[in-house]
Amino acid sequence: MTASVLEGGHVHQINVKPRTPGERGLPKKPVDSVFVARAGLAGDFNLYRQEKLRGDPDSAVLLMPLETILQLNAEGWPVRAGDLGENITTAGIPYGRFSPGKAFRLGNAVVAVSRACDPCANLYLLPYVGSSKGPDFLKAMLGRRGWYARVRREGLVRRGDAVEEFPPAST
Repeated sequence: MTASVLEGGHVHQINVKPRTPGERGLPKKPVDSVFVARAGLAGDFNLYRQEKLRGDPDSAVLLMPLETILQLNAEGWPVRAGDLGENITTAGIPYGRFSPGKAFRLGNAVVAVSRACDPCANLYLLPYVGSSKGPDFLKAMLGRRGWYARVRREGLVRRGDAVEEFPPAST
């Protein structure tokens, strides 16, 4: 299978948060590298994925373009990479380039986009959102919360790795 490097596309940041009693999964903290397994990133726990989705493999990884974060910043929201619960913050790839069925190589791992992530009330937990700004932030996030992906090939991902687009998986 031939991959094509997306012009300037790379892994900007990798974000994880271990299971911590009494805490929700936002924001996630940056790490330099991670092993991406079929169940998700090593060292990352996602309560929603585990309890509500029962470990759904189509929700193993959450991808978010840095460009979307920068758009939110320009709109007055001080979002940083990892704040939205994304596991991989990409750079150099616009939001619309991701869509269900598209596959991407990130380092040694390959993921296939399964669906868009919908904004949820957990985003109210961000210190710059809270309950007073929550409804406005959720509106701002509609159609821009990121993309869930299934892991097609496990592997190590490092910050700075190129992002390569693959042909869609055959069904």
